[in-house]
Amino acid sequence: MRSAGIDRPVAVDLGTGSGAIGLSIAVEVERAEVWITDASADALVVARSNLTGIGRAATRVQVAEGSWFEALPEDLVGAVDVIVSNPPYVALSDEVEDIVREWEPQSALFAGEDGLDDIRMILEDAPAWLRPGGVLILEMDPGQLETASELARSFGFVGIETHADLAGRDRALIVRRAS
Repeated sequence: MRSAGIDRPVAVDLGTGSGAIGLSIAVEVERAEVWITDASADALVVARSNLTGIGRAATRVQVAEGSWFEALPEDLVGAVDVIVSNPPYVALSDEVEDIVREWEPQSALFAGEDGLDDIRMILEDAPAWLRPGGVLILEMDPGQLETASELARSFGFVGIETHADLAGRDRALIVRRAS
């Protein structure tokens, strides 16, 4: 966002959970207006608690409860510069470690038969919210990237690329709304 030369970028962190990604954007990108959303009131309690630890950047963060884009105000339609999300992406049939099942809400893990239900929804709805040239970044299982890339193309996204995690595995899909 800094390199794009946008004076007051608008960033949205969908399904923020603890708020780590959205709050990091607020701290790192001066003057960014950041919206963090989650359908879970419990998750937003944690995010609000973490918000108190980021100093003055907290004044540029809005917290909204709701499912994906439903949480956002209508005046953001077509005005968002970047959307980030680490949505649920585990298939219902996938094995999950017991410790993960114990601590994570099921709604934060599982996303349908192939694990792509929430990713599909975000890819379908994001173009309406992004400004032309705006960027969507989604974390997912490396095995889902090919299908998600095809879905992104079908919804009109361009500049489709992947990004590796710290272990060197492609884990994030980065796409742009056509200009």
